[in-house]
Amino acid sequence: MDNSCCPLPDSASDLRPIEGAEADEELASLAKALSHPARVQIVRLLARRVSCVCGEIVDQLPLAQSTVSQHLKVLKDCGLIRGEIDGPRICYCLEPRTLRRLRALIGGL
Repeated sequence: MDNSCCPLPDSASDLRPIEGAEADEELASLAKALSHPARVQIVRLLARRVSCVCGEIVDQLPLAQSTVSQHLKVLKDCGLIRGEIDGPRICYCLEPRTLRRLRALIGGL
């Protein structure tokens, strides 16, 4: 499977503050996106893959395709995942920078 949509991990650190009103809003937004078990399952599924995942997400969850699409949209809108069009399908992968930022924000609690 093509790996072109997946960003390569980088070692650059995010220097934005992990405390304050803006950081609190950011953490709340990311936490809200992860507040549904299906979205947590999707993130775990994508974390176990080296390449992009296209149609397999629906096959892995006991949910209708339309419901999975709604969950993917929430995760994409907050920046936790990336989706790229690959012919007739969309391939998804994690966004490493956003995951690092989430870890930093949680670590700052």
